[in-house]
Amino acid sequence: MEKAKISVIQLFSLMFIFEMGTALVINYGASAGKDAWLSILLATFGGIALFFIYYFLFRQYPNLVFTGYIREVFGKHFGWILGLLYCLQFLYISGRNIRELGDLLVSSILSETPLIAINLTLVLVMCYVIHLGIEVVGRTAEVFIVVLILLGAAGNFLVLVSGNVDFHQIRPFLEHGWKPILTTVYSDLLIFPFGEMIVFLMLLPYLNRPQLAKRVWLAAVISSGLILSWMFVLNTSVLGIEVMQRSVFPTLTAVGKVNLFNFIERLDAIVVFTLLITVFFKASIYLYAAVVGITDLFKLNNYRQILFPIGTIVIFLSLAMASNFSEQGEEGALLQYVMFAPNIITPLLMLLVSIIRNRFKKKMN
Repeated sequence: MEKAKISVIQLFSLMFIFEMGTALVINYGASAGKDAWLSILLATFGGIALFFIYYFLFRQYPNLVFTGYIREVFGKHFGWILGLLYCLQFLYISGRNIRELGDLLVSSILSETPLIAINLTLVLVMCYVIHLGIEVVGRTAEVFIVVLILLGAAGNFLVLVSGNVDFHQIRPFLEHGWKPILTTVYSDLLIFPFGEMIVFLMLLPYLNRPQLAKRVWLAAVISSGLILSWMFVLNTSVLGIEVMQRSVFPTLTAVGKVNLFNFIERLDAIVVFTLLITVFFKASIYLYAAVVGITDLFKLNNYRQILFPIGTIVIFLSLAMASNFSEQGEEGALLQYVMFAPNIITPLLMLLVSIIRNRFKKKMN
């Protein structure tokens, strides 16, 4: 494990930016119709429940990364296999995030640029920052969260004063009852992005004040859930639910409608730059978790010796996982169900095994 420490503010910055990710610009939760904002809030409560599962595991093994205490719970051999599967999952999702950013850039501002050039550049920068260490990643996030907040505030303000907002478009409340809301929560929203926070079990051992991990994690989950819910309300108020559900990047479309005094327009760059920040850090966290996990599993001396070869694999995954954005979206919908087991079922089993083992030890003592 790397000898490094990150501060509470840095961990919050990483978690907050990670939660925003691509969820900030895609039609997140739109399958619940006009009540998707409520689905997102309910999914936030689900994310809080998942946090307590993850946090309990961290408190049991505060000095180990996730791949370390998988082996402690499930045994040396079976735990090793599970740890490797988690590392492969982290690599795959890192590639997915890079692909989604590349598709957005190609479809919006870099239409003549080959996708491989965008993905290659992004992964090389990620590898360089990760090579400098988790402390550098944390300090960089500490700076860019301020940029992200300023961009978000500016974009929201301009959309609100543009005259395109009609909050009546999110009514009526509970138009189709609770069923589509609850269905969306547990089929789409709980795993992405709240269940993905399991990756931070690879980073929590680096926190310089581990007793504050609970506050930081909860603050990141709650604040990101509120912002994602608000963004759905704002996008729907501008576009209407029909356009919102058809749009691939509704936030980009909503901001693109801003035209103040025939002078302030074409604000797509705000959304693109915001996504560039969020995806860069989200993909970097996944890549870092994967290389640290592989280093731990194979007992290597330093994760830096495998960083660039693993980065090459991520580039290949980002290009080969789908032939177009529509196909990638279909795979993403299937992925929500596949990720249910590693992000929820396995941590629950680990929690139960740990509780039973602790009680057995107390009785023996």
